[in-house]
Amino acid sequence: MCSLLRPPVLSRLISVRLKSVAASQSPAAKRGGDLCNPSSPGFLTFEDPQAFKVKSFWELFRALGVFRLCSFPALVNNCGKLMTFTRVVLGKRGFSMVVRPSVYAQFVAGETECEIADCMQKMSSLGLHPMLAVPIEEDLGESIGEQRYEDNLAAMLECVRMSHINGWSKNPMMQLKITALVSPELCVKLTSLLKTEQYDVNMLVRAMEGEEVMFPGLTESENTHLLLGLRRLNKIGEASVNKVRVLVDAEYTYMNPALSLITMAMMKKFNQQSAWIWNTYQCYLKESKNLLLDAIQTSIDQAFCIGVKLVRGAYMDKERKLAQKEGRTDPIHESWEHTNDSYNGCLQIMLNLISEKPERYMIIVATHNEESVRRAVTRMEELGLQREGNSVCFGQLLGMCDHVSLTLAQHGFSVYKSVPYGSVDDTLPYLVRRAQENRTVLQGIRKERDLLRQELRRRLKEKISGAR
Repeated sequence: MCSLLRPPVLSRLISVRLKSVAASQSPAAKRGGDLCNPSSPGFLTFEDPQAFKVKSFWELFRALGVFRLCSFPALVNNCGKLMTFTRVVLGKRGFSMVVRPSVYAQFVAGETECEIADCMQKMSSLGLHPMLAVPIEEDLGESIGEQRYEDNLAAMLECVRMSHINGWSKNPMMQLKITALVSPELCVKLTSLLKTEQYDVNMLVRAMEGEEVMFPGLTESENTHLLLGLRRLNKIGEASVNKVRVLVDAEYTYMNPALSLITMAMMKKFNQQSAWIWNTYQCYLKESKNLLLDAIQTSIDQAFCIGVKLVRGAYMDKERKLAQKEGRTDPIHESWEHTNDSYNGCLQIMLNLISEKPERYMIIVATHNEESVRRAVTRMEELGLQREGNSVCFGQLLGMCDHVSLTLAQHGFSVYKSVPYGSVDDTLPYLVRRAQENRTVLQGIRKERDLLRQELRRRLKEKISGAR
């Protein structure tokens, strides 16, 4: 994948388009307050429990309880088995009665459009923007047929409709997993084929538009499924362009090159005037910066806009175990510090480009890390980037890191919350996966728990004083 999307003129990109990034690594630049040594704005302390004043007493109590449970590694690591056992013991109805008002309500917007609308209206009143996410995805061995992918397409198109028609945000966004529309087995095979076969983004664009393209290396049935999958993705692009920005999620390294190629083809077709299709870059991967530079260069050569969702990453344990099992080099950075350096470097590249051409480049700083948020805000102010502009925004998960989200929103920044929705049954696999993938974040939200406790104590004191 890297060799196919990295033209020989990459050095030109670095020297001409990104020369400010190289310059920023000099000792003089570091002393001057760039991303490597930020002079953080004083308002970004994230220490004020008043950020939670808009939450009800029950919402505070629920969040505190859920976060406390998530602080136990044994519970998080075995939550899938525990939930399955609890469902057998209590039955479907009893299980729903326990989960729905607790974990489900903390991290999921609801099931019906009315429930989702209530959650979105409250979010909008706080200055936050929703980024709807249909909790549909597949991993190897989970594919169950073409009709399932057609049903998933209908759900995705409904997500586009809800994101656009309800006016919850002036610049609506939604998330998309390609493996909800194309089988993960095929994505893995494509990733392998990219090492030897020449797959061009224009070839995929032609397939999206209905041309009967024959992709080298695939069987007839695999080729048919890929064509159907690309046409499903084309329908989403056509429905969302000029209406809703679609953020494509990254997944596992054994399929990411194929996912990125497909996403680049969608960008080529739909991002001519603005970035309506975005790709995700996982900065815990050693190759993350090169992948981002590849994408930027491709967007320049193919003349399309690019949107970037910048994350640290969520599949670390599985990636490392798989690499060890297969005797491969660990794709994950050796330390948290290296991951931070990777994240900060990619962030600086994008912010510098946005300062030059905000109409061509966009980024969502998707992180729960307070220091990364401070660095981004500091650099935005240095570059003169608008807080409420469309080119730079911030993102966190619904039900997590609200002290960061609300503080940013209160100071005029554009903040999105990733908002899954659906029934308890539909969202349960999603909740289990997110809990296990974000176990490090969940176990480290001590500060948010402390702020919740402070706000609860403040309200209890007010009630006691009022009763007197």
